[in-house]
Amino acid sequence: MSGNIGMFVYPKNVDTFAFDWGRLALTVAPEVNGAQRFSGGVVDLPSGQGHTRHNHPGAEEIIFVISGRGEQMVEDENGNPITQEVGPGCTIYVPESRFHSTLNTGSEPMQLFVVYSPAGPELALRELPDFRLVKAEG
Repeated sequence: MSGNIGMFVYPKNVDTFAFDWGRLALTVAPEVNGAQRFSGGVVDLPSGQGHTRHNHPGAEEIIFVISGRGEQMVEDENGNPITQEVGPGCTIYVPESRFHSTLNTGSEPMQLFVVYSPAGPELALRELPDFRLVKAEG
């Protein structure tokens, strides 16, 4: 890509992955702006909703809580769930291939920024039965 195409991206300007539990707008990804070593985007979880236990084989993940409060689970190296309440400003590190889940336990929406390295595992979300693609605005 040349110039500043894709360097400054708002979630409303990219196609969004929508699910019964929330939404993911990939704002950094090979198909969005040519990022090669990672991908990332904004996750919106309505109150009481969350992404159940899952993993991303071969990838690490960073989850940053922008707003809202929730319960984050990350399994340790022995597969034991470690759960903690999280809120704005908290960074969660999910080691490679580790199972994890996020639940919005607050009364307000929860917004996260997630990063996957290497890029790609988030595309498997397209195979989930409740997946819907919401086209970008304008």
